[in-house]
Amino acid sequence: MTRHDKHACFPAARVERNRATAPAGAAALAFAALLGAAAPAAADGTLNVYNWGEYINPEVLKKFEEETGTEVNLDTYSSNEEMLAKIQAGAAGYDIVFPSVHMHDIMASLDLLAETDIGSYEGFQNIDPASLRAKSDPNAEYCLPYAWGSVGIMYDRKALGKDITGWNDLLATVKEKNLKFTLLDDMREVIGVGLILNGHSVNSTDPEALQEAAQTIIDMKPYVAAFTYDSRPMVKSGDVAAAHFFIGAMIDVFEDSETLGYVIPEEGATMYQEDICVLKNAPNKDNAIEFMKFYTRPEVAALNVSQQTNGTTNVPAREMTPEHIRNSEEINPPPETMERLQIFEDLGGDIRQVDRVWTKIKTAQ
Repeated sequence: MTRHDKHACFPAARVERNRATAPAGAAALAFAALLGAAAPAAADGTLNVYNWGEYINPEVLKKFEEETGTEVNLDTYSSNEEMLAKIQAGAAGYDIVFPSVHMHDIMASLDLLAETDIGSYEGFQNIDPASLRAKSDPNAEYCLPYAWGSVGIMYDRKALGKDITGWNDLLATVKEKNLKFTLLDDMREVIGVGLILNGHSVNSTDPEALQEAAQTIIDMKPYVAAFTYDSRPMVKSGDVAAAHFFIGAMIDVFEDSETLGYVIPEEGATMYQEDICVLKNAPNKDNAIEFMKFYTRPEVAALNVSQQTNGTTNVPAREMTPEHIRNSEEINPPPETMERLQIFEDLGGDIRQVDRVWTKIKTAQ
């Protein structure tokens, strides 16, 4: 199992103990041993988790089950919008969701989140204060900052003939060599690329800036094989030379570093952060809050990151992750790279302008 097909959609899955994928490496096994030594908590019943595809290590859920006696069920979604639509359509039974920061704010404005007071829990001292990015929840009264990462370019260095530095370098190379790449099937991420390349904020709603961004993406389309989340296999198989993708692509880079690379574009990029939030109508609210507390433990967050190749908001956990993850400047960028990363904000009613621009991009010939 890999992280991070962040927006890849997978079938709903019961977390079966005999099917859980083991995390790679001795370090991950050590984390599992630490978890296994923890004292059981007094809990039972069920916990229904609704998360991004392949975004949580099954070993984490398995250990929570073993420690608490709580049966965990996992269902997955492929985008913030898909998750919100399902919740708003009346989907009942989910306890925990993992919205990105801007969706955290949107769900708060819609009164969909339960107050948990997780920020007052003693384990919250492990969480990086810089990860309190949701404007609606500055004191973590509702949600727990979970994991973060960049959205850059996964590429085939053999096909391109070099390591690329960013979008302009990629575009020049694919034009020269008559190659193709993919873009995410994600409205804000793709338009965000166009905005960045024209020197604008990814949260701009200025009509001229949005139209300029749209034209930049439309000009790329002759070299775009598809708008898709299923692009990692396409790069690995040689079907495309590069893909607009999340930091989870590092799982493939680690496996084949001679062929594959990942770059945070020199022009700038977006970053994401997902938070653990309990739904206001959660049927198992107490178990959901127990899971949030469980996830503040450094060894738990480190166990998850050992499989996912994300950054973690849990500061002590960063030193417990496997060395190749801990020392990766792609996963844990230096300060000068962090300065080039932007995070999405809730645009309110202005999102309609972005949606119209997205339609223009997708329908342009």
